[in-house]
Amino acid sequence: DETADYTVFTNDGKKHSAKVVARDPVNDLAILKIDGTDYPYLTFGSSDNLQAGQSVIAIGNALAQFQNTVSVGVISGLSRSITAGDGSGSSENLENVIQTDAAINPGNSGGPLLALDGTVIGVNVAIVQGSQNIGFALPSSIAKNVVESVQKTGKIVRPYLGVRYVQINADIKQKNGLTVDYGALITRGDTREELAILPGSPADKAGLVENDIILEFDGTKLDDTHSLSILTRQKNVGDTVTLKILHQGEEKTVQVKLAEMPS
Repeated sequence: DETADYTVFTNDGKKHSAKVVARDPVNDLAILKIDGTDYPYLTFGSSDNLQAGQSVIAIGNALAQFQNTVSVGVISGLSRSITAGDGSGSSENLENVIQTDAAINPGNSGGPLLALDGTVIGVNVAIVQGSQNIGFALPSSIAKNVVESVQKTGKIVRPYLGVRYVQINADIKQKNGLTVDYGALITRGDTREELAILPGSPADKAGLVENDIILEFDGTKLDDTHSLSILTRQKNVGDTVTLKILHQGEEKTVQVKLAEMPS
């Protein structure tokens, strides 16, 4: 909330006025800063080699009543995609999240998901209402990149391609008479303003057009486990990537130089 004032409470009971230095609506994160030195802190661990069944610990302000609530569980699934709502009608799509059965309740969001060595492997972000211990956390790789970007540049810098797309599956292939059951179909949104290709974007400069299908991103096939948005986020601004696309029924290869996503 851009109009709200935020306060951080430390374990000694002291209050600290917090400044919101960056907002990341793509990943439902915000970076807060407080003045002072010598605060204890947690370190990020790697979320790249997690395994289902691995023990984890979640900590948070459960129900906004019970500070520092600790719950334990396991990683129940990896690379999940969910649509998360805030209860007021707003929703967002989150990809590549970690599923856990460690109890996460309203108020836990923003708290850490920890490995047994005490490193942060995720940030608690959502639960399935009415479920029995089905919660989700953003991988630490995403959160760490956001934090490091703010530390280095004062803002969140991420690359973008500049396309609006639908992930193709067997059902979409059948209903639309497509020749492939994977890839990202470049398509416009529900309104006239939601263009398929953002003018001036890397995709526009590379000659991509509406109804092109991106089949591969730097050699990785775009399917249910490898989305275009996740693969793009793993790159850096200025990187040149190779796209294999299907254009009017013919496959071709296109080189695209990723640019900084507009704020």
